[in-house]
Amino acid sequence: MPEIKRKPGESFESLIRRFRYKIIQSGRLIQAKKVRFRSKKKSKLLQRTSALRRAKIQSLKNELIKLGKIKEGDDIRQIKKMIEKIR
Repeated sequence: MPEIKRKPGESFESLIRRFRYKIIQSGRLIQAKKVRFRSKKKSKLLQRTSALRRAKIQSLKNELIKLGKIKEGDDIRQIKKMIEKIR
């Protein structure tokens, strides 16, 4: 963190202006904005389980398409309802 000391006779606004400029120059502001909304990576176990779930849903969807119960362009909600009926 850059240290800024108030000069004699300096107004508070100019002190804040100098402080902001130093923060921008140091790159801390850009770094803070990058990290602000960063999400954590999924663990290996979560990645595997979600991949298995997606594969299962895809295979059920393909099976329902072959049986003619749903069409290829159907809404995802209809597909989920059909899969829930099968279970």
